[in-house]
Amino acid sequence: MTKRLQKNEHADYSPEHIAYLKNEKKHNIIIALSRAGILIFVILLWEILARTGAIDSFISSSPSRMVQCFIELVQGGELGKHIGITLWETIVSFFLATTLGTLTAIILWWFESVRKVLEPYIVILNALPKIALGPIIIIWMGTDQPAIITMALAISLFITILNTLSGFLSVEKSKLMLMKTLGANKWQILTKLVLPANLPNIIDALKINVGMCWVGTIMGEYLVSHAGLGYLIIYGGQIFKLDLVMTSTVILCILAGLMYYAVALLQRVVSKKLNLE
Repeated sequence: MTKRLQKNEHADYSPEHIAYLKNEKKHNIIIALSRAGILIFVILLWEILARTGAIDSFISSSPSRMVQCFIELVQGGELGKHIGITLWETIVSFFLATTLGTLTAIILWWFESVRKVLEPYIVILNALPKIALGPIIIIWMGTDQPAIITMALAISLFITILNTLSGFLSVEKSKLMLMKTLGANKWQILTKLVLPANLPNIIDALKINVGMCWVGTIMGEYLVSHAGLGYLIIYGGQIFKLDLVMTSTVILCILAGLMYYAVALLQRVVSKKLNLE
């Protein structure tokens, strides 16, 4: 049944195009296997070097010690709590940065005079090292999750505004003039032209926000947190337990990767919908 469906799918394709699709599929498989192979090679080499004493496993840890540390965290019932806290802080800051950044970009696009006044300040705030705001954020927001979310928001918000606004302003002038000539008002131009034309740009901003929000959350946890993956990394470093540091870092990488691929999946769905339309 599956083979019959595949034949029907390719019925309208030329032999050359079918060959191209097969080559693309093989190429993608090779890429995936190469990625997995590199990861396995690095893990095995790391473990061998640690076991033979070529590197000091106390300083660099090792995959087997990280697995043991992971099991201990799971058995102690701590891991779920720390992951949940960090994931919650990151997701909240991600949605806040995306929503507020997009709304601010729309306002700045709508009111040209306001944009010309505020744009230099936004550029400066985006360039400011956010760690310098740490003491101010702690004093204003306290030493709990609001401070961590604020730090993540400070890192991701301004770059979201600038990227989204840049996309809004890059819409073709000829299309804008055509809509104005046809009598379209500003709301119609925004909803019928600017936003649809910038859906790929907004999705790209989401991808950037994933990394920025994770950076901001961990940075915030470094400063004020008493729980979370950032706290585990700092605590492990303070007591020279590198197994805990490396295990927490690997978990962090996995979570960030999953969140990034969720956004990439959204981009694929949106792209297919746009192509169908």
